[in-house]
Amino acid sequence: MKVINNSDVARLVSQDEVTRTLEGAYQDLFSGRAVCRPRVDVEIPSADPDRFYRWGTMEGGCAGRYFAIRCKSDMIYHKQSGPSITQEKYCVEPGTFCGFILLFSVENGEPLALINDGIIQHMRVAADGAIGVKYASRKDSSTVGLLGSGGMAKDHLRSVVHVRDIQKVNVYSPTKAHRETFAKTMAAELEVDIEPVATPEAAVRDVDIIMGLTDSAVPVIRPEYIKPGQHLLNVGGGGGIPSAVQKKVSKFLRFGNTDPPVGWPDVLFDDEYLTWQARSGFSEKALASSKRAHGAVGGDRLIYLAEVIKTGYFDRQPEDVTYSERGNLQGNQFHAVAGLLYEKALEAGVSREIPTELFLQDIRN
Repeated sequence: MKVINNSDVARLVSQDEVTRTLEGAYQDLFSGRAVCRPRVDVEIPSADPDRFYRWGTMEGGCAGRYFAIRCKSDMIYHKQSGPSITQEKYCVEPGTFCGFILLFSVENGEPLALINDGIIQHMRVAADGAIGVKYASRKDSSTVGLLGSGGMAKDHLRSVVHVRDIQKVNVYSPTKAHRETFAKTMAAELEVDIEPVATPEAAVRDVDIIMGLTDSAVPVIRPEYIKPGQHLLNVGGGGGIPSAVQKKVSKFLRFGNTDPPVGWPDVLFDDEYLTWQARSGFSEKALASSKRAHGAVGGDRLIYLAEVIKTGYFDRQPEDVTYSERGNLQGNQFHAVAGLLYEKALEAGVSREIPTELFLQDIRN
């Protein structure tokens, strides 16, 4: 069983490869070859009233290929800085995190790989952003307003430049040093003009694409930012876009919803994730999850990626404001990207292994 760490991931695959792999994985799902379920979280109070424990998983697989489950073990707390509230997490101690992917063969059940999820997590979310931009933004889009300057912002920019000819980027984040460092390093890497700006309003002014990529617990894309012809995407930033922004969107591109469980045809899930929570012990300060994570918005303005891929057509007028989101198909991503990494690791001769025999037994489970 291969052990593939974050440094392996960084050298084995490119952002563009991940984007193309995920687009293929969605096509497998829409054709019925692949299957997944929504993300499931379990939340349990801790002895510290200001924080709680969250276990999260998402999983899926494809015929003739692989099955994978991504697992996360986090302590959750919230931090306020001025008017902003951010959700923070750690495992064991602040600054360390526990997230991994387990990959299996669907032909004989063999455990194939244990993979750190840190870098691939950013890359697969950024790939979704690029797929949305590819199908829903104006083809002549060349300018980006970026709200956020962390890892997600870097990978989204690396991803989007492969699907649109990006010439200019305005970047804002609350910490001046962070946005200036981001602008300098990413401009050199991508050979794109990137300007750090002092306000979010300056970041989104006169741009074709607005990307909200923050760990803020409140929305960062505001209705007054929106102009005709723009494309929007959001990761973090309060878990979505507020209703006032939704009203300005002409067309919502949603990648899809997971199928209902076998035997439960009327049980439909459009929530981004499902949460099970211990019934007592949470304090108000912990701010544990309290609402459903509804995902499908837009009503008759909603268009699904399966339809766009099938017809090769997204009905976008020049003045339309579009918004793209994955839906709850996260579980379909990890078998594809983990399978890609496993095959690359075999080719590259990655030598770290755990004996497969440790996972096998002669007692029927």
